[in-house]
Amino acid sequence: MYFADLSTRFAALLPTLQGRRFAVIGHARPDGDCIGSQVAMARLLRSLGVEAVCVNPDPVPRRLTFLTEDMPFLRTDDILPRAADYEAIFVDCADHDRAGERLRHAFPSPALAIDHHLSNGGFARNNFLDTKASATCELLAGMLLDNGLPIDRTMADALYAGILTDTGQFRFNSTTRITFGIASELLDRGVVPAEVAYHIYEREPFGKLRLLQRFLATLQMECGGRACIGRLPLGVFAETGTNTEDAEGLVDYARIIEGVDVGVLIEERADGTVKASLRAKDPRYRVDLIAAQFNGGGHACAAGLSLKRDIGGFRERLVAAIQRQLDSVAP
Repeated sequence: MYFADLSTRFAALLPTLQGRRFAVIGHARPDGDCIGSQVAMARLLRSLGVEAVCVNPDPVPRRLTFLTEDMPFLRTDDILPRAADYEAIFVDCADHDRAGERLRHAFPSPALAIDHHLSNGGFARNNFLDTKASATCELLAGMLLDNGLPIDRTMADALYAGILTDTGQFRFNSTTRITFGIASELLDRGVVPAEVAYHIYEREPFGKLRLLQRFLATLQMECGGRACIGRLPLGVFAETGTNTEDAEGLVDYARIIEGVDVGVLIEERADGTVKASLRAKDPRYRVDLIAAQFNGGGHACAAGLSLKRDIGGFRERLVAAIQRQLDSVAP
């Protein structure tokens, strides 16, 4: 079995969900692992005769809509008037706040949470957490496979998409034998890797390349060349005809430079919010611990944070935090 203990608990829990209605909730600015795990979980529930809808604070990214054509995806404002009619399942959320404060208040005691983030302390009544899993979709797929539960073609595509994106196309340190074993079994259930990759990676708008140009022009080396930081300044999305979805993946251009251990993207918003994405080449550098110093979180190699406003000196404080983390790791 891929996840023996969790799979046994999952199988025991499923019969208790009968006769209930669920909102499968994902995080803000959803990515492939978020949407993939939402689609798969909601479709599993429906196959068992349990009513389910998906809910996100932000829209489904354009490149992932091929997974959601026959699955209702509601926004926060859609579900709040009916929140009392539903129980919540949170997927790919590192903490209860990742879906936004309003959804946290609407669903203060989620029925279950399925996740793989290091910073997840377990906020649901039933928590299915494995920080060694490369993706929430890997964990969910493993539990489905372990229990012989139905996986239709759309579910398989969704689970594969989540694994593909969270492993950086099977390149990141989180990729293991289990990752490949589960991916192989999803191919047996109808996944065509080239088709999934086409939807996710080969339909970029021209504006994204303009956005990439602007980002690359801001890159600066820090920490003796071991960190590289770039930014998306205020107004850049309007200037390039893009949106926040198009910023996905840009931070990796800061990370992949030879000699760089930590890459960072800092994004400035019109409302004064400042967001930062951090990526590391090696899990030893624990960028989740860096993000945690600014009330953020995530994985050892991929983390993020958000400040409601930059009161000044954020970049300098972030560089200092990165330097301390790099210095704490033995060469």
